[in-house]
Amino acid sequence: MNLYTDSYYIQRIQAGETDCFACLLDKYSRQVYSLVYRIVENREDAEELSQDVFMKAFRSLSSFKGESSFSTWLYKITYNTAVSATRKKKTEWLAIDDSAMENVPEESTDSFFGQVDEKEQLDYLNKALEQLPPDERGLITLFYMKEKSVEEIVSITGLSASNVKTKMYRIRKKLYALMKAMEE
Repeated sequence: MNLYTDSYYIQRIQAGETDCFACLLDKYSRQVYSLVYRIVENREDAEELSQDVFMKAFRSLSSFKGESSFSTWLYKITYNTAVSATRKKKTEWLAIDDSAMENVPEESTDSFFGQVDEKEQLDYLNKALEQLPPDERGLITLFYMKEKSVEEIVSITGLSASNVKTKMYRIRKKLYALMKAMEE
């Protein structure tokens, strides 16, 4: 159980008590791993990259200024590390015809994603997520699964707010098209 805030531990670590980093590691290891895993889709790679994230965070902790929450700062390192690792693998991703997405009314995607609690829908969603490029999976994961706001995603990814909103809009349409195709 954490009795102290992140800033308390960060101040102690920055003052030389490096063993306090274990408290932050304990608190955030699951969240970091789950985001990395969603992006890279490989357990071994996710474990290794999660360790890399914490090493980078530890080495860079002196540059943490507290302008955002520690978790947002850590997610930025996590997102960039995972997306960079997937780019190096040169995997081909499914390309979806833009015309197929343009014919999807926004109301359809809103109502469709409103019913995703059904097991079959969740299965389709997970299969559709696997077909997205890593950066798109990361955005969806941050917004829906990590419940990060657009502003936090801007801080994490370095994208503009309008770019995040546009990408999320397109990704939702892409997921809708993929899931509808699976249903048929």
